[in-house]
Order: sequence, then C-alpha cells, then structure tokens
Amino acid sequence: MQRYDVLIIGAGLAAASLALSLPSRLRIALLAKKPYEESASYWAQGGIAAVNGADDSLDAHVQDTLISGAGLCDEATVRYVVENGPAAIDWLIEAGVPFDRENSGYHLGREGGHSHRRIFHAADATGRVVQTTLRARLKAAPNISLLDQRIAIDLITGHKLGLEDNRVYGVYALNMDSGHVETLSAGHTVLATGGAGKVFLYTSNPDTATGDGIAMGWRAGCRVANLEFIQFHPTCLYHPHAKSFLITEAMRGEGAVLRLPDGSRFMPEYDERAELAPRDIVARAIDSEMKKRGLDCVYLDITHQPAKFIISHFPTIYERCKELGIDITREWIPVAPAAHYTCGGIVVDHQGRTDLVNLYAIGETACTGLHGANRLASNSLLECVVYGRAAAADIAQSQPAPERALPVWDESRVTDADEEIVIAHNWHELRRFMWDYVGIVRTNRRLERAAHRIQLLREEIDEYYSNFRVSNDLIELRNLVQTADLIVRSATRRHESRGLHCSRDYPDLLPQAAPTVLEPPPR
Repeated sequence: MQRYDVLIIGAGLAAASLALSLPSRLRIALLAKKPYEESASYWAQGGIAAVNGADDSLDAHVQDTLISGAGLCDEATVRYVVENGPAAIDWLIEAGVPFDRENSGYHLGREGGHSHRRIFHAADATGRVVQTTLRARLKAAPNISLLDQRIAIDLITGHKLGLEDNRVYGVYALNMDSGHVETLSAGHTVLATGGAGKVFLYTSNPDTATGDGIAMGWRAGCRVANLEFIQFHPTCLYHPHAKSFLITEAMRGEGAVLRLPDGSRFMPEYDERAELAPRDIVARAIDSEMKKRGLDCVYLDITHQPAKFIISHFPTIYERCKELGIDITREWIPVAPAAHYTCGGIVVDHQGRTDLVNLYAIGETACTGLHGANRLASNSLLECVVYGRAAAADIAQSQPAPERALPVWDESRVTDADEEIVIAHNWHELRRFMWDYVGIVRTNRRLERAAHRIQLLREEIDEYYSNFRVSNDLIELRNLVQTADLIVRSATRRHESRGLHCSRDYPDLLPQAAPTVLEPPPR
C-alpha cells in the first residue's frame, strides 16, 4: 500500500493548479492514465477568460456568463469565479506562462457570448503552453510524484471498509505497465479526471475523456447535477484523417464566418449575434442546416484576413490543415459539431468539496454552478485554476483521513478475459446510439431507446467485470456506460428546452430554472 497526503486523479490544468498550490510539506501524487499531452486542458486552443482592461468589468463578465448559462448558473458561484479570475491569471503569469502580448499589455481575444475582449491566450495553443509550463514545475517539485499509466478503478470508502463514516480513504488503480492493481491510501483524494466526451461517437475530446471521475464519485455516493447539458462545439474539423481536431472559437472572434457549400451565410438567420452567438445556438444552427440540406459539413471562412495575420494568430490550425491539404489562408475549412464539454458533474461547494469527507472534485469532473445550461467560452480553464487553488487552500487546513491498513485488490476469483471483442463491440454500440439518440436534439422516444440499450449493456459489462481481470478498456467502458446512464436520466427529467438541452417534445422554456440533481441510491 502506498500512502500520500493528497492523491489527485487526473493530469489536466485543475490537477496541476491544485498540486502546485498545496504546501510543500505535503506528499502529493498525480495519478494519470496517459501523459499530460492527452488531457483536454492540453488540447485547449482558445484561452482563459478574465477581466483585464478599463473598458471591461467584473459585472460584464458575470452577466455574459449568466446569459450564456440560460438562467441556470448559480450567481454566487459565477461572481466568485469571475472575481478570482485576475488573481488566477496573475498566478499563471508568475508560474511562467507566456501569454501573447500586444504593445505594453496582453493581446486579448474575443469569443462567442463575450461582450468584451478578455481572453488571455498563447496563439491558438493556450492549453499546450500552460500545461507544458506547469508540468515543468510539477516535475521539479520534490514532494510531487507523477504516476502515469495508471487508471483509477474505484474509490475506497468507509462504507466499503464496513465503517459507518462517509469518508474516502484512497483508491484502487490499475498500473497498466505492470498489469497489477495498486492500493493507494490518501489523507485527501481529488477527482480531476475531466469530462465524458468519449461517450459520443464524435467528440473534440482526447481518448481519456471517459467520465471516470463522475462514475467513481457516483458509485461512492456523491450527488451529480446537470449532466443533460453536454456542450457540442460547433466547429470541429471535418476530415477523415483529423480525429478530434478543434477549430477554436477565437477564429470566429477574429471575423471568420460560416458558409454553406454555395458560399451563402446562414448564422444571421438564427441569431443577431451571428457567428458570435453562444455555442449551443451555433451548434444547433449548423446541425439544422446539415440535416435540412443533407450535408456532411459546413465551412468556416477566414480568408478575408491577411495570410500573415492568420498564420501568426492560428499557427496550430494552419499547420494541421496544411498537413491535410487545406490552405486556410485561401480555402474554407470544413467543419461540423462534436461533443466538447460536460457542463454537469459531481456536486461540489466553493472549495471543491463533495458529499464525501476528504473527497474533492475539480475541473470538468465537477458541477460548481458556474456553467449552468451552457458554458461560456474560455470559462472552463479559468474554473480549473480558481477551484484548484481553492481546494488546495481548504485541504491545507483540513483534517486528513486517518491512515488505515486498506485491503488489497482481490483477483482470486477472476480469470483473464477470453474475448476482448465484447468490449470493443459494446464501446462502439454505446457511442453510436448516444450520438443518434442523446445528441444535439433529443426526443422522449430517443431517450427511452437509449435507456433501454444502456441497461442491456450494463448487464453485459457487470457480468464481464465480475468474471474477468480488469483492463484499461474494461474500466473505461464501465465508466462510460455509468455516465451515459446518468446523462440519459438527467435529460429525461428535464421537461423543457434550455441551453444545451433541446427537446422536440418540450420545446418551450419553463418559467423557473432549476438544476437537475440525481441522488445516489441508499448505501
């Protein structure tokens, strides 16, 4: 058994912000399935939203967030995050993050839903630059261990140990290099595993986004909220060789427009803000045009800008498209919507505390109340830093879980899997029907069909899990099916169309906005 003061499950910006904000006296471990380059934080292009400038204000950022959240944001949380935004940016700058500068200050971008330019960025590779900078600091810290190639299986709770408390004592994790399950004990455990975009067939997320933290938290006894609100990014590159490649919203902020194959624009017909409308509106508009006209994609056109401007502002996109034979300085970019961000998650307070003692959830895994029914662009990385630092401050002064001798993982009654094809088939079936039935536009019938198929898959997977040794694919599939079930249950409960949840059976907006909170079964 390995013992740590703080065990952080995840390797994105929330995890890094937390680890680097904790006192150096604490022994910390970051547990990650893959290297940090395969986190959603690393892939983030646009930037981090925070007020900076005489023409902007905290109130304006608050209002933009509330409007985007379609009445479902927790206003106190929104103000808390926005007010801590400038300090979060200062912390990143002090850590060495080289945001793009302009004249005597910083170059601020503008994205959909923002009334002002307030997006701190590093060209179009903000996530990569931030993560690389912080990773170097993590590796240099003598009290921090970076445990890659490990996937958490389940939290070790007082309930599982036969105790009466609702405390978390650590986690079981599969070491993918050795093939053995490790027992990790911790004074404080943090879920920072990201979202669940891989539950859908088409997503901008890395392969690691399998809802692990949400599923583990739920199984351990945490409430989850607002999981029906899955943000579909309007503009992912549509190309057979461009897996999960995002075309940042910042491009539309610099004047790019959406066009049909004949060159005509369509966004002004859907919203007066046109291409700068919030993501849910743009994604539904694209989805509507594609279905109405039988299109595989639409096109994003930024060719009105000088080539030098495009290459300097969007070098990553320029190079990737060039590799695929698309010169974005002269040609339109084929794009289509894809699952991008999980707005709901494990219910937490302003310190990232969950319903279980000594368990925290931060980043996309958590539901803080900031995003409501639709996340405002570039608020997610801000939330990672603000809540990572807040959780660190709380952990530093909180009583840790007492050290206990935890039971080792029991493999005495299982064997090696004989047919891995079962996992592969179930994985594809889940992602296909979730895309078809629980995508951008939903109906009661589609949700019912999804729920039925999820139940059949759960029975198969539970039997498989009970009889065979765990593997990375099996653990991820188990978590994806659990998260899919929570998404469908949440969507079924919402009898209206609000933000990212669009129902043909309930097209109207209810007069009172209320979160969807699911309570775990009694233990």
